Amino acid sequence: MMNDSRGALSESTVMSKVQMWVSLPLSARGRAVILGVVGVGVGLLCTEWMSRLWLGEAVPWFIAPMGASAVLLFMLPVSPLAQPWAVVGGNVVSALIGVGVHHVMGASGWSAAVAGAGAVGAMYALRCLHPPGGAVALMAVLGGASVDRLDYGFVLWPVGLNSLIMVLMALAFNNITGRRYPHRAAPAPSPHLTQDRLPSQRLGVTSEDLDAALASFGEVLDIDREDLAEIVTQAHVLAQRRQWGEVQCQDIMSHDVVVVRDTDRVEEAWLLLARHKVKALPVTDAGQRLVGIVSLHDFFMGKAGKTLRGIVAGQRVHQIMSKQVVTARPDQSIADLVSAFSDGGLHHMPVIDAGERVVGMVTQSDLVAALFQSR
Repeated sequence: MMNDSRGALSESTVMSKVQMWVSLPLSARGRAVILGVVGVGVGLLCTEWMSRLWLGEAVPWFIAPMGASAVLLFMLPVSPLAQPWAVVGGNVVSALIGVGVHHVMGASGWSAAVAGAGAVGAMYALRCLHPPGGAVALMAVLGGASVDRLDYGFVLWPVGLNSLIMVLMALAFNNITGRRYPHRAAPAPSPHLTQDRLPSQRLGVTSEDLDAALASFGEVLDIDREDLAEIVTQAHVLAQRRQWGEVQCQDIMSHDVVVVRDTDRVEEAWLLLARHKVKALPVTDAGQRLVGIVSLHDFFMGKAGKTLRGIVAGQRVHQIMSKQVVTARPDQSIADLVSAFSDGGLHHMPVIDAGERVVGMVTQSDLVAALFQSR
């Protein structure tokens, strides 16, 4: 038994050491990888072609570090190291430092080391850290006669030109293919236009926690706080879906739903709200399909909530209703509804079938009761 235990421990230790040296699998799959590969090829081809057109027979018209920049721009467009200022600023600053060091120290191993270190320090200080910049600095020192002849012109032509064209290609390609670039984490606005945190952010992991966690590593991480927050939020959603996945909308919704026709008069809708003590009514057309929702807010506020109004005799429901309606399906997990009700500011959500007919209504009260009873 002792030998088996020691053998298992030894095998586990070996596997742990192997994992330290072997790269973990990347999260990108399928379409993202194909787009990245195609993007690298298109970006390099177009950048080389346009640079050659602009610079003619100048040597070099295209620098090797652009290959590394292309990997970041097209395979990792969300990386802080791949943003426009990082690419253009990082490469240009590195070239400037490399040429300056070459003027002072000449071309040698020592000067290459000084240029590389100086470039990294400058990029970090200027918030434009871009790994290929280190190679640009080395090329400025060790590039040979062709680079020496360009002197400080090397900074703008070809380094600056190559970098700018590559960024423009990434901007066009990534956005055409549906990838957000430059990458900016989209902030979730408060539906009430106040400075309060969204309900989902008031407990659990806060922005201060994320800052502290990133700082605790004591090293540069290739992720910013906004992206980390988005990952944490998505992980919470997946965990909630796993926990509450068995509870569906049809289990908690109201089935006997009071609805109003889009051609009904607003006075009739108002009477229904008062009689049934509800705050919103789904609006249907002649075919019983959902076409909108009318709430107390719609009776008193005009478009965009900027004007006051009251009930106007003869006015029809379709004239005041909200046409953009967030809906749910009967078999949808209630975990999918949490963010819409908590952070989205919704109070009512119609439940519709495949034919877009109203079969139920879920409210904040239904959701709170379900979550409380399921604990």
